[in-house]
Amino acid sequence: MDNEKQEELNDTKSQEFDYNQARDEKILELEILKQSVQTQKELAQNYYDQLIRLKADFENYRRRSEKEKKDYLDWGKEKILIKQINIDDVLQQALKSAKSGNNIDSIVVGLDMISKEFSKMLKEEGIEEIFCEKFDPNVCEALDIVESQEEDGKVLEVYQKGYKMNGKLIRTAKVKVAKNSKKEEQEEKTI
Repeated sequence: MDNEKQEELNDTKSQEFDYNQARDEKILELEILKQSVQTQKELAQNYYDQLIRLKADFENYRRRSEKEKKDYLDWGKEKILIKQINIDDVLQQALKSAKSGNNIDSIVVGLDMISKEFSKMLKEEGIEEIFCEKFDPNVCEALDIVESQEEDGKVLEVYQKGYKMNGKLIRTAKVKVAKNSKKEEQEEKTI
């Protein structure tokens, strides 16, 4: 019987040892998990702080970009307006000359000076006039088509000039176009 008691006692001790060992392992796992959670919390807080800083940096960048854009636009306007002020000076001189004398030639000279000054300003800004001798629907808009002895599609009159800016069409030319009446007569005869 002593042997049985001894075995029971050994089994109980073995069970207590297994229980204590399992408990110690679980406590160790719990500590590892707590450390892992703490590390992840610190990492998340670090990411959050970086995100807040990036958001603030982006807002500052956006505001700075908007201000720079406005400054560039203002600078561009100023540059154009200074040129237009020069044209206004020439216009004022032409008006003064026209008022002081009855000479029509002085008025014509003044208007010519204004036109040249304005054309010079447009050229400096990269604007070029479109010259239309033959109708091109890419750069011309036909406001009137008249029968004529001229060849088909010849531009007879430019109502409003067309312009390109740095090679890009910004306004089509409005023109009167010829339609050859002889050509139609010849086509009718061949039919």
